[in-house]
Amino acid sequence: MRLTFLGAAGEVTGSCTLVETGDTRFLVDCGMFQGGPEARQKNRRALDFGFDVRKIDFVLLTHAHIDHSGLLPRLTMLGYKGPIYATPATVDLLEVLLPDSAHIQEKEAEWQLRNRHRRGKGERGISAPLYSVVQAIATLSQLEPVVYGQWLEPAESVVVRFHEAGHILGSAWLEIALKGEGRSRRLVFSGDLGMPARPVLRDPESPPATADVLLIESTYGDRMHRSLAETEDEIVAAFERTRAAHGNLIIPAFAVGRTQEMIYTLADLVRRKRIAPFKVYVDSPMANTATRITLAHQELLDAETRELMAWQQAHPDKIKVEFVADVEASKALNAIRSGAVIVSASGMCEAGRIKYHLRENLSRSECSVLITGFQAAGTLGRRLVDGARLVHIFGEPVPVRARIYTVGGLSAHADQGALLDWLGGFHQAPGQTFVVHGEAGASANFAGMIERRLGWSNVRLPQPGESVSL
Repeated sequence: MRLTFLGAAGEVTGSCTLVETGDTRFLVDCGMFQGGPEARQKNRRALDFGFDVRKIDFVLLTHAHIDHSGLLPRLTMLGYKGPIYATPATVDLLEVLLPDSAHIQEKEAEWQLRNRHRRGKGERGISAPLYSVVQAIATLSQLEPVVYGQWLEPAESVVVRFHEAGHILGSAWLEIALKGEGRSRRLVFSGDLGMPARPVLRDPESPPATADVLLIESTYGDRMHRSLAETEDEIVAAFERTRAAHGNLIIPAFAVGRTQEMIYTLADLVRRKRIAPFKVYVDSPMANTATRITLAHQELLDAETRELMAWQQAHPDKIKVEFVADVEASKALNAIRSGAVIVSASGMCEAGRIKYHLRENLSRSECSVLITGFQAAGTLGRRLVDGARLVHIFGEPVPVRARIYTVGGLSAHADQGALLDWLGGFHQAPGQTFVVHGEAGASANFAGMIERRLGWSNVRLPQPGESVSL
């Protein structure tokens, strides 16, 4: 068996692993690199993947986030015709996320072209989209839904089972059994694991008792999240400070997962009378659709969320949620100078409507920005978290005078303690453990913690593009 780490090795984005065993070759995830100019260069270098995509038998997808799914249309463009297996909720989300990813790329290319023409320059150097909306939509026909807990046999020598990961709607960790002569080998891919006892989704399922090979994420492998109580205190502080200063509260949030969690958290704070009733604008067409998809999969929500939904329906005057779809309505929000709470995508402030809201509000000291999720290196969100006093949005300088709040307790990723607890579900150490999906320092820190706390040996940090024969 051979593993090739095509992405998310020493970094958080670009998840993609090639597994080769005998006559079978398959991918686990096929994600886009995210995080500024360097990530765009990596995506361009990954245009041909470095192997013949026509020889891939199938693709297994852990969840719908673009850093795990965003290069699927590129894969199919190059000739991959096989199935892409994912949970039903992931399939539903991809019908929104992949065309939207293509649309953003096309619009960015158009903006670069107009900008260069305004400056009297030619078209040379413009980054062409990795794929078009038409090509993204074509990829959707290759998606095949698989329910949690059901054994799937995508090839004669391979069986797979998807388990609840608790990260976003439809997310899964994968249990893969490879049948060989005399024995089978079990591979476990954690995908992205969520925090237990957090609102909206069910908790991650425990891992199997044993595994021959484990790939474990380490996004927050070097730190613990704030407690939910501390996180709520900080949200309340941001809310009250901004209201008293007569400014706007801007909340960048991932359209899938974080937006729905923010709606839950704000509604729950109103229910418990920790903040006064108010109106929140959700300004993201993708988030609006993702919320509808979430409501269509209520079997995946935890009991507390279903209870809060019933309360909100019974008290519609307590928190009013307006989903903004129309472009003109979105622009009109920028005319509001005080009292607006705006949740908008993208979560790392790299694209979408959030950039317009930041452009209008960052320079105003009475406003606040509430950062609620992981910010990859090189992103606008990361620069704000790191304390930048001046940023550039749409090529224009914008001074940062608004108060920046960073809350960690709402992360969709398990922290170091939760990751170690999940690994504790193995009855014995896997034969080989690869620590992936983390910035280099976080992954190295977590690998050391696994060795010290759990006493595991054979814990490795794969390098980008590295192939390992097992």
